[in-house]
Amino acid sequence: MVRYIAQGSVEADPAHLREDQKILRDQLTAACPEMSALADPVRDFATMLTPASDNATALTGWITGVQAADLPFLHSYAIGLQRDRAAVDPAFTMPWHNGRTEGVNNKIKLIKRQTCGRVGYRLPRQRILLS
Repeated sequence: MVRYIAQGSVEADPAHLREDQKILRDQLTAACPEMSALADPVRDFATMLTPASDNATALTGWITGVQAADLPFLHSYAIGLQRDRAAVDPAFTMPWHNGRTEGVNNKIKLIKRQTCGRVGYRLPRQRILLS
């Protein structure tokens, strides 16, 4: 399931936006021509976040389309994706990820920062084991 951060909610699928969220989206795209030009590439990119075997081909088309469009703020992002294509393709096509591992690492680093310089080794170790 593709998820977006939307105003008023933690996560919302764009197909299931509330009426006020749809109105806000439409107001933003109507007020700024760059915003309406940006909306389609962002929506297309979001659909590729759900792993599928044809996403590598779709990503190539997306990068080509973004580089051809007059969206300079997306050009650097597309160039970065193209440069790191060896890592990006498996992330878009394979169902496995290391999100849980990264979450644990983030929690350990947070505990380390909270206890840095105040205590010895035993308290942070205990907090990590209990979390």
